[in-house]
Parts: sequence; C-alpha cells; structure tokens
Amino acid sequence: MAGAKIIKKRIQSVRNTRKITRTMEMVSTAKSKKLVDRVHASQPYAQKLQSMMNSLAGLADSIESPYLRKEEHPRKFALLVITANRGLCGGYNTNVLKAARARMAEIRQGGGKVTVYMVGKKGVSFFRFVKEPVEKAYTDIDDAFTFEQAEDIALGFMQAFTDRRFDQIEIISTIYYSSGSQRPGIRQLLPLGLGQKAGADEQGPKGPVIYNPEPESIARQMLPLAVKTAVFGALLEATASEQIYRRIAMKNATDAAGDMLKLLVRTYNRARQASITQELSEIVAGADAL
Repeated sequence: MAGAKIIKKRIQSVRNTRKITRTMEMVSTAKSKKLVDRVHASQPYAQKLQSMMNSLAGLADSIESPYLRKEEHPRKFALLVITANRGLCGGYNTNVLKAARARMAEIRQGGGKVTVYMVGKKGVSFFRFVKEPVEKAYTDIDDAFTFEQAEDIALGFMQAFTDRRFDQIEIISTIYYSSGSQRPGIRQLLPLGLGQKAGADEQGPKGPVIYNPEPESIARQMLPLAVKTAVFGALLEATASEQIYRRIAMKNATDAAGDMLKLLVRTYNRARQASITQELSEIVAGADAL
C-alpha cells in the first residue's frame, strides 16, 4: 500500500491547492467588478475632457504651452511601463514587458535614447534580471490606488517634459476594451495633441461655441488636467485588467486541479483494488498450501 499512501497524500495536496485557487478566483472576481465599475465611471469625464480639447483644435498654433511642444525628430524618449506587484495573473505581466522591450528596441534602432519608469514589482524584477536600468520605480500602486498617486506620477513627467529632458513620453500598459478583451498597448502621454480623433461615443459641440474666459486661458488650464487624467486612466485600466487576468488564471488553475483530482482518485482506487486483490490471492494461496 506504499504507492496508494503516496497517491492519497497527493490527492490531499491537490485538494488544498484547489481551495486556494478557488478562493483567489472569488477575490479577483470581486476586485475586478469593483475596478471595472471605476473604469466605466471615469470614462464619461475623460471623454468630455477630450471633446472639449477637440473643440479647441483650431487654436493649437496660438496656444503657448510646454505640453504641446513637438520635436520633428524626437530622440529622447521616456516610457512608463505598468505591470503588477504580484504574479499568478496569466500572461498579464509577460505581455506588457514584451511590448515594452519591442518598443525600446524600435526606438534604439532609430537612434533614440530610452529612459524607463516602472510601475509594479514584477516589471522591476524583470528589468533587473535582463540588466536594463530603471530610472524610477513605483511599487505602491495597487487596486486601491488614488487619483493623488496618479497625479504625483503625472507631475513628475510634466516637469521633466517642460525641462526638455524628454522629447516624447509614452505609456505602455494593458488597455481595457471590455470585460472580455484587454490587450497591451502604447499611448502617447506627452506632447499632447489637440484635435485627436474622438471615440465612437464622443460627440463634440455642434454649432458656434462661446468661450468664457478666452479659449487660450481655458486650454492652458485643461492641458495639465488632461495629462493627469491620462495617467490615472492608464493605471485604472491596467489594475482592472490585472484582476481580470488573475480571475481567469485562477479559474483555469481550479479547473485543472479538479481534473487532476479525478485522475488521482481513479489511480488511487485502482492501486487499492490491486492491493486488495493481491492480499486475497495470498490468503487463498496460503489456504491451499495448508
């Protein structure tokens, strides 16, 4: 029965693992629902802000703002790469890091210089492993992060862009499209672009628009807010996508543990039956010998 005892221990181990993965699946389901609600709640504000900026597109040449400075041939790039602090979330971190390394290679092939800013411990560990320097790491961003944390990150980039340390700043993160679709993508943070194409649900103002105060003053106040909102939205979509990835990964792990458990129970029953059959055979053989 030594083999059966080993199998029985494995059965108990798999059962314990399945309990853990099922619990993590339930926790991730609750967190993902909460974060998806936050994403949906923030979208109308971001869309309205973009719509207002689109209405000021004709004034782009007359507005003096450091956040609109565009270099004809940008050479100094900053990348904000958003990963998770924890694993067990499928290909979430791997996909983002793969997109980041591809973008870094593309910039360097064009003769540009890349400075990396990292959100999440997993990204920091990976870049340390591949010996890529990270300018600054933000490891305090979790599913309960606040707008103030996103604002601090945005202010740092705004100051660096104003000081001409960078010609272009981009965010590489997982973009939330729907509850069933999240993919890594690259979004330009700075310089800002007035008159960018609005989303399908966005509708700009129709007819003549009366501005009070003057449009230039409105634009100068809106541009910093647009940068902060973009960083906040990217972090929000990334954390929501992380929980969705983790929920799916834990569900797959729970299902796999269930399949393994069925196989182990079947194997244990066969081993136990073989052991009983062998004992009966030995008893019968002993009786015949007497």
